[in-house]
Amino acid sequence: MIERYLELAQRVRGEAPELERITGRALAAWAHVERTPQEQAYLDSVALNLHSFYSGLERLFELVARYVDGVTPTGEAWHRDLLQRMAQDLPPVRPALLSRDNAAALDEFRRFRHLVRNVYTMNLTADKVAMLISQLPSLWSRLRSELLAFADFLEELAQAG
Repeated sequence: MIERYLELAQRVRGEAPELERITGRALAAWAHVERTPQEQAYLDSVALNLHSFYSGLERLFELVARYVDGVTPTGEAWHRDLLQRMAQDLPPVRPALLSRDNAAALDEFRRFRHLVRNVYTMNLTADKVAMLISQLPSLWSRLRSELLAFADFLEELAQAG
């Protein structure tokens, strides 16, 4: 039995409810934006939660890269490269964690996270946030399924090892 795979599977399963809460918080804050668009604080809240959503996923991707793939992401474009890596089958190491479609959708969240980190929040526009928030419920549903399926894979891998 390979303990690190079991630990990683538990981490993935433990992060799923946290990501669910973040998704709910972003959607709830967006409802406030729609009711009171002049109130910037709600838009800021949505942006922060979208940032947290992607950051939480990326932490899991980093752990998969390190403990399953045996690589540590580096370089100027490591965030993008890591996301692309998660959509790749790496036989015989592991299947893709994400579908290519979900990885493409997540790339917009990655770019938005970069924007949130590098501009003043008063420069965020509701249009960009609206596009992401409209995708969030269905994207999260698909991602949750992929994450839990990958956790199953890790548990099987741990038992086989």
